[in-house]
Order: sequence, then structure tokens, then C-alpha cells
Amino acid sequence: MLIRPSDPLTSSETTPESMYLNRREFLAAAGILGAGLVAGAAPRPAGAQDPQAVGKPFGLQSDDKPTPWKDVTGYNNFYEFGTDKSDPAEYAKGFVPRPWTVQVDGLVAKSGQFQLEDFLKPSVVEDRIYRHRCVEAWSMVIPWRGIMLADVLKRAQPTPAAKYVEFTTLHDAKRMPGQRSGVLQWPYVEGLRLDEAMYPLVLLATGVYGRDLPNQNGAPLRLVVPWKYGFKGIKSIVRIRLVDKQPRNTWNLSAPQEYGFYSNVNPEVDHPRWTQAKERRIGEFARRPTLMFNGYKDQVASLYSGMDLRQNY
Repeated sequence: MLIRPSDPLTSSETTPESMYLNRREFLAAAGILGAGLVAGAAPRPAGAQDPQAVGKPFGLQSDDKPTPWKDVTGYNNFYEFGTDKSDPAEYAKGFVPRPWTVQVDGLVAKSGQFQLEDFLKPSVVEDRIYRHRCVEAWSMVIPWRGIMLADVLKRAQPTPAAKYVEFTTLHDAKRMPGQRSGVLQWPYVEGLRLDEAMYPLVLLATGVYGRDLPNQNGAPLRLVVPWKYGFKGIKSIVRIRLVDKQPRNTWNLSAPQEYGFYSNVNPEVDHPRWTQAKERRIGEFARRPTLMFNGYKDQVASLYSGMDLRQNY
């Protein structure tokens, strides 16, 4: 039975400026305000491989080209469907991501459980091209489609006690065969500091290359935080909870010496088993230098002012 909040979330609710950067100013600066990308009305691209048709580039370098569809959808980390990069595309074929509900609760004034379509409204759907960097030192350039996480959080109205956002993946071993293994603790859990989650670059992705999000990429809803390593991008989200203490994210529980809570892309802090100073773009042979905060330093470095990024890795 679908539980709805007694007082539905509305788009008119606001969050203090210190928690949420002005959305319209951000979109205007990015050059996409006025593009007509409203919920349910985002245009389909003329060609899935045309980088001009799949979104506004954010934080890209002059030689950053969108990674081909076949690699974006065929080379994935999604342990719920297997540990090999090709497993998700193979074993997620029968996964049915509709209907889908998302629970929003915890330290918020307005909680509830929502059908996906209601959860997304009335947020603006946007197409954005982001750099993607995996902790395993490979990278892609991905044209995402989604909504700003901040839109959802401001409608839920976090209480003053809320400091972090915790995300949880669907836990259903019948539908996700990888969960039958003990490779990780299930369900998969991730988290962000509240000010990180409210930053306008953070997306709840519902699509890629102008199409609905494929199962192997985290259908129907996944997190995209472009300045962090890819494992922070939790997939197939069913719960968003506001909490007062730092969540114990899954990979940190599994191997705390290797995977920290923050997981910001940092070429100066190596993984214990490999360097992070270089990365290999999928489809390229030569390695390229890893950029601080994955190329988003100018936008997000202030979030970590005064922090020791070697200790808070």
C-alpha cells in the first residue's frame, strides 16, 4: 500500500541560502536557464551519439568527448548484478524498475513515500555532461539526464538537526542476484554531508544519453556527484534519509583503509593498491593526469576549506 504524506511536498518551499545556492542564478551562469527542460517535457536528442544533443558540458576540458553509449552501458560497477564490469549489462536485463517508490524521511518536516513520477515532480529535468572518475583509475565522460537533489531536499524541509543525507539501494535478492553473495553488506548505503548534497552539481539521474536510465546504470534513479569517485553514485535508490550523524557507507564498512566517506577525487592521495595520479579514459590507450576534484575544483573546493584531505579521504 502506497503511503503518502499528510501534507504533500510543494515546489514553493524554500531552504536557507546557506544550505542551497540560488538555483536560477546557477542555471543562468551555466547557460541552460530558459531551455524549456521542464519535468515531463525534456526534449529527446536527435542522435544519441551527438554530444551537442545530449546536454550542457560541466567542468569538461577541451579534449573531453562523451564516452560511447556501448561503453557507458556495457562497462559498469553494480555489484547487485555481479562483480565483473560486464555482469550488470548481462544480469540486469530482466530487472523491472517500474513501478518504483522512494521514501524520504528522517530529520525532515515533510516525509513520505512517493511513486517515482510524483517524486520527480515538479523538478526541472536537465541534460548535463559530466566527467566520471572511478576509484579504480578509469574514467568516462557521461551525458546524464536528471533533477537536482537539492530540489527534493528543500521540499522535504530538513530540520536544523539534519547534517547528512543517507541513501539506500533496493534490497531484493530475487531481482538483484548479486545480493545473494557476501561480497558486500546489503543493502548498499551511501551518504553525503548536507551541504554537499545541496550543491547544484549533484543530480538524481533518471537517464543517460537522452534516454531512460538503463538497468545496468542504476535504473530508475541513481546519484551523480561528479567530483567524487564513482562508488559514491549509489544506484536504484529507494530511500533518502536525513540524519544527524555521518552514515556508514557500504564500501567504508567493507574496507575502511581503502574507501573513505568523502571519496573526493584527489590525485595526491593514492589508493593503497594503486596510484590516483593518473587515469585511463575508457576508449583511450594513454593515461592522462587526474584532475583535483575531477576537474570541478573551482566549483566545490570551498566545501572543504580547512579540512585535511588526506585524513578526510
